Amino acid sequence: MKELQIVLLFMLSSVGLTGCLNEKITVAAFNLSFDRATFKQLQNEMATSRSDQDVLVEAYLEDKDAMNDEDKTKAEKIIQIRNVAAIIQQNRPDVLMTGEFNNHGTGDDLSALHGFQENYLSYSQSLNSIDGGDELKPIYFPVVKSFSTNTGLNSGLDLDNNGTVGRLPGDAWGFGFYHGQYAFAVMSKFEIKKNKVRTFQTFKWSHLPTASNPVITNCDDENNPIPDGFACGDNWYSDEEWEQVRLSSKNHVDLPIVIPTPYGKEVVHLLLSHPTPPVFDTVTQNNKLRNRDEIQFWIDYINGEKFIYDDRGKKGGLKKNAHFVVMGDLNADPKAGDGFRETIAGLIEHPRVNQDATVGEFVPTSTGAAEEANDVLYPERVTSTFGLRVDYAFPSSSLKVEDSGVYWPATGEPGRLLMNDERIGRFGNGKDVSSDHRMVWYTLDLY
Repeated sequence: MKELQIVLLFMLSSVGLTGCLNEKITVAAFNLSFDRATFKQLQNEMATSRSDQDVLVEAYLEDKDAMNDEDKTKAEKIIQIRNVAAIIQQNRPDVLMTGEFNNHGTGDDLSALHGFQENYLSYSQSLNSIDGGDELKPIYFPVVKSFSTNTGLNSGLDLDNNGTVGRLPGDAWGFGFYHGQYAFAVMSKFEIKKNKVRTFQTFKWSHLPTASNPVITNCDDENNPIPDGFACGDNWYSDEEWEQVRLSSKNHVDLPIVIPTPYGKEVVHLLLSHPTPPVFDTVTQNNKLRNRDEIQFWIDYINGEKFIYDDRGKKGGLKKNAHFVVMGDLNADPKAGDGFRETIAGLIEHPRVNQDATVGEFVPTSTGAAEEANDVLYPERVTSTFGLRVDYAFPSSSLKVEDSGVYWPATGEPGRLLMNDERIGRFGNGKDVSSDHRMVWYTLDLY
């Protein structure tokens, strides 16, 4: 009966929320760290009822060392999901991009997203992690959308040049041990303009005018020997491979959402991506170059460049008068880190981007980041446990910012146990407790 009541309440909320008139909305990006060994594992965790969750969590609290390995692992994953849900309930975004929310590869199977809504977001969570209490109000997202991804999608080529064709993860179009790993999704209170969604999963890296085939430049590293048949200065990909390699490590998506306002409907384009991290390179700067160019794609798209084409063959970039929000874990910091800083700086300082949101008074900050980050120029802007500002949800200059933040409570502040709880997992922080990334959010005034 309880489950039926939740479903009915969810349906009623869906009707009400999408029918509201909005002058202000809150948008957020959050890498949830829901990466799992298989999509089936994530499905199973999300399908676990509240009562079954409670049994596992209570056993964990009583004596986690007495649990069998399978139950203990599942209990820790359920605690992580609950804490992530608590962060979402505390911040209450109207539109949320969820990074590292694995799918079945194509994005058509929404079972894990629905399970997250029905078994976690629809129940009151706690700011106090496994201590309970301080219950938060459930949150409902009537619209969910997952996207096809290049991660774990076998290319059928020897992209890592190890002499074996079509072996994952190295020969996938985007690094992944199975198709759907590291995917991303959107949860929204507003409808999607479905006939205007554009995806760029198959856009070729070589078709970006500023791109170049990675070259072997790390030539004397005993830990990273040059593959047989290659020499210092050689291109990493053959000419035939370079013509086929896809730019996006996951996908690039232009998702228009329709927001009812007192003055009519407004369309805001969510520009979604999760570029590869600019690290883990061996004899080339493959990942570093790809991260740069995945970000460069959005600069060109916002500029309306005509060379761009989507997966349906439609050419051209964003229209000049379009509202947009750039969202995602871009794995790049304009002031620090291993990436090409000038490219991410070029995006956040683009003339069509709201400068107050990216470099001005409304740059998202937190007290928790300022407390923990070291040796960086702007520690309060850091969005990850590895000390970099890599997560973004910034709007176009056509949208006014009213407020912003990085959700990262400092020691002694409510919600701190959602970030640091030494009782959970091996390390008591990062992915053990919730995520190694922090939610970044903006409240936007549409008028």
